[in-house]
Amino acid sequence: MKLHELRPAKGATHKEKRIGRGDGSGHGGTSTKGTKGQQSRTGYKRKMAHEGGQMPIQRRIPKRGFNNVLRVEYKVFNVGQIDHLSETYNIKEFSLENLYVNGLIAQNDRVKILGNGEIKAKLAFKVNAVSGKAKSVIEAAGGTIEIVK
Repeated sequence: MKLHELRPAKGATHKEKRIGRGDGSGHGGTSTKGTKGQQSRTGYKRKMAHEGGQMPIQRRIPKRGFNNVLRVEYKVFNVGQIDHLSETYNIKEFSLENLYVNGLIAQNDRVKILGNGEIKAKLAFKVNAVSGKAKSVIEAAGGTIEIVK
């Protein structure tokens, strides 16, 4: 095999559809747009979510509840999980960087520690928020807490 003998696999390439270039193109006459009507005209754009006069789905479905745009979402870890996580992922410092590197959180996630469970390990925490109970449990085990904004 030589360089000039290379060809794409059969079916891998397609002939370009050149519309509006006469009958010889195979797409002549109405240029594959059917006959007459708004959709065959130049400059036609279908409106988003247009359903041909039927009531659109975003108007058929009722609005419910309240979406607070100022809500701060946290990725939550309980104190009871931390011993297991520190052993499994060999974490000495429970920080946002370590959690991200080990695939436990996404890059922009905020982390909050909650106080459900017990902790044996003496760890340093650098997280966005800590509950009062979690703070007392961690400090009782000899750990330190630093709140990161």
